[in-house]
Amino acid sequence: MAEGRFEDRVVLITGAASGFGALAARRFAAEGARLALSDLTAPEAPGDALSEVVDVSDEGAVEAHVGAVLARFGRLDVAINNAGIGQDLAPITATGADAFDRIMAVNARGVFLGMKHQLPPMIEAGRGAVLNVASAAGLVGAGHMAAYAASKHAVVGLTRAAADEVARHGVRVNALCPSFASTPLFDAMAEGMVARAGSRDAAHARIAARVPMRRVARPEEIVQAMLWICHDDNAFMTGQAVALDGGLTAV
Repeated sequence: MAEGRFEDRVVLITGAASGFGALAARRFAAEGARLALSDLTAPEAPGDALSEVVDVSDEGAVEAHVGAVLARFGRLDVAINNAGIGQDLAPITATGADAFDRIMAVNARGVFLGMKHQLPPMIEAGRGAVLNVASAAGLVGAGHMAAYAASKHAVVGLTRAAADEVARHGVRVNALCPSFASTPLFDAMAEGMVARAGSRDAAHARIAARVPMRRVARPEEIVQAMLWICHDDNAFMTGQAVALDGGLTAV
């Protein structure tokens, strides 16, 4: 994809302070996008980008953020609902209800609220693209990650339902389902395995061994897919949960 393909497009990215979100912000900016960024701490914002502190599980905050985007830029072309949290590895029987509720509030409710307020201006404009960041854990079973897997299955379901509702308005909604990638979320999960694996390197190796390609993804590989999914060159794809997982869900 040539540079400048998102020239003057308004792109909203949640969870933009680190991981996929921070890298996506830099890449979309390099492609000419005008950015609206949010996280629990204000993300670094290039150029005239809007940067706000937003809890995606708080409807008032989400609605206000979308309103601020429209007030600043006058429209919303692309929304990437990337904010999410993981969980400590544990069987269902040892997973606390409060932890389950918090994961669902951020990962599933956050996507629901995002789309609830992002879709109306896109519908009114007759165009737009929404990308919800799910997970390979939203496509298959993920033992010892039940709350996280449930939240990401919910993201896939929300994506498909929304896509069905808004396709006739010229708005596309898709989900991206990466497996393990080198992000702070991955590092936190690996840290929880250190005691059993014996070392941090052994924990990383054990995780990579579960992937048929025998490695985890580079964040750049995930963000490149974000650019492709959201671009008008991909105008006929909607309602899809795109696995980017080194073959993990193929076996």
